[in-house]
Amino acid sequence: MDFGHVSVLLKETIAALVTTTDGVYVDCTLGGAGHAIALTSQLSSKAWFIGLDQDPAALAAGRERLQEAVCRIDVVHSNFQYLSKVLDDLGIATVDGIMFDLGVSSHQLDVAERGFSYMHDGPLDMRMNPGQKLTAYEVVNNYSEQQLVELIFEYGEERWARRIANSIVQARVVCPIKTTLELSELIKKAIPAAARREGPHPAKRTFQAIRIEVNDELGILRDAFRTAVERLKPGGRLCIITFHSLEDRIAKKTLSELAKGCICPRDFPICVCKNVPKVKVLGKPASPTPAELEANPRSRSAKLRVAEKR
Repeated sequence: MDFGHVSVLLKETIAALVTTTDGVYVDCTLGGAGHAIALTSQLSSKAWFIGLDQDPAALAAGRERLQEAVCRIDVVHSNFQYLSKVLDDLGIATVDGIMFDLGVSSHQLDVAERGFSYMHDGPLDMRMNPGQKLTAYEVVNNYSEQQLVELIFEYGEERWARRIANSIVQARVVCPIKTTLELSELIKKAIPAAARREGPHPAKRTFQAIRIEVNDELGILRDAFRTAVERLKPGGRLCIITFHSLEDRIAKKTLSELAKGCICPRDFPICVCKNVPKVKVLGKPASPTPAELEANPRSRSAKLRVAEKR
């Protein structure tokens, strides 16, 4: 099974997540099963592991790679926004640990046919779930110029968003933009030469923005994190690995809100909201070690946030 993926912050995540070897654990983003293999290797035959993914290739790889696990394994084709339904269908009320690895897998990036990469030529696709309708081709060729400006600026944090959007719109009048390298070259030409010589690949931010739009990656995060906390047992752990500032900002803000006690106005003499903290944030976010960065440069922007259910 060719589904290459190097899991980031692996030891740190498993160390934070596992509180009992007999527990029930959920990996909301199974991917190449790197975290899942490390997790299940620590679990007993009484434990239960549930892995979710919307990518059929990830599910197939996960099933094969978890065959030697001694605990019960359930691998489910689902987006993590449906976490509660998955647990309800399995008859599970609460669990001991839930993790999210929000990065795109190396397999998705490296297989040209998936259309995620600005380095390999392939169709403009970028769907994590190949069964969904919206593709990168639709976004690039059918969104208005203003829509493109807004999503490239907001989701890609790209300062040259207006120039890039204008370049896309002008090019598609002549002929639809069909491949990743076509789009990558358009983006490079739209960005001033001096700016292209600095920082990451000039197409990285725009490709990120389009991928986020296609898969609604940010839209579902806040509710998914809150649902995860609701389904944790007291003392259960939530681990979130983020890869860019937008999703990390959502993770940080959501956990901070859930960790708050009283939310009454400061001038109230007594608390009337009765709000109690739902989680305790454990320590500062973990980042890759120098050794991990050297072994896996794609991990450089990763952060691990951990919270414990009160």
